[in-house]
Amino acid sequence: MQPLAVSLGDPAGIGPELICEAWARREAERLPPFVVCGGAGVLRAAAAKRGLALEVIETNDLGSTTAVFQDGLPVIGSEDAVYLPGAPDEAGARLALASLEAGAALAVSGHAAGLVTGPIAKAELAKIGFEFPGQTEFVAAACGASAEDAVMMLAGPQLRTVPMTVHCALSEVPGRLSVELIRGRVAIVARSLRHDFGIANPRIAICGLNPHAGESGRMGREEIEMIAPAIAALREDGIDATGPHPADTLFASHLRPSYDVAIAMYHDQALVPLKALDFDEGVNVTLGLPVVRTSPDHGTAFGIAGTGKARANATIAAIRMASEMAARRAAA
Repeated sequence: MQPLAVSLGDPAGIGPELICEAWARREAERLPPFVVCGGAGVLRAAAAKRGLALEVIETNDLGSTTAVFQDGLPVIGSEDAVYLPGAPDEAGARLALASLEAGAALAVSGHAAGLVTGPIAKAELAKIGFEFPGQTEFVAAACGASAEDAVMMLAGPQLRTVPMTVHCALSEVPGRLSVELIRGRVAIVARSLRHDFGIANPRIAICGLNPHAGESGRMGREEIEMIAPAIAALREDGIDATGPHPADTLFASHLRPSYDVAIAMYHDQALVPLKALDFDEGVNVTLGLPVVRTSPDHGTAFGIAGTGKARANATIAAIRMASEMAARRAAA
């Protein structure tokens, strides 16, 4: 299998040091070969700041990265910047974008088995003309896919969740929900759980929007008019979907074993339980695309960048998950 491509993320954040930490723990964590797109100088400085002894091996030959992976951290591409932890600037944003573009190109072309993206600062990228809401939409466009076909799933050791709506005001959520949206995105989730995660018959629990799942219309009619009809249609399509479930109980420890993924109606309904349970090992994985893409489920954490406090567990989990997904696709 080809190596994974890893984009640097914002070089002023914790991404570079966690990539170095992941390489340093490659044998203990049994990580597959991966290559970082650009930022060789940043990585050297980040490793030194974290007290890691590693060699950064610059190359223009992707085919050589697997062979040298045990000896050093392979980096492809000459783009670089000054390492300024906690101090994002324009040069760092341009490096982050160049790294993302290069990683996506390697994944889309098939030269990389998948893409693992480091955390970016969206505000910094917007200053240099980045027009996408986030990396998910960028990767979808790079694949020639619609952003509507790219579904964000948060996955950890104890829970998988998918928000139907993501980065919008809470007041906008009811207007964005529809039978078609829920039915289409849950179908994508079901297919991906089968093909990418090896779950033959995924069990999908769907949350209500309102408290107590609307309580038969007393607290809102979205469950009656949109969510329940979508569930009925999904079941007619052969998908094991249940609900609408009250979100305040669905994530309890005795209920989590009853489903493989929980479908939430809005951002925090999905991310609060995931981060409460699996904060240090949560992975953001994009479903529905022709390429594998994962990312650690945390941000740039400028406030602790370069201090050695950031934990690499989520980065390691994202690399491992991308490798496992790519292997299942290759074997299909």
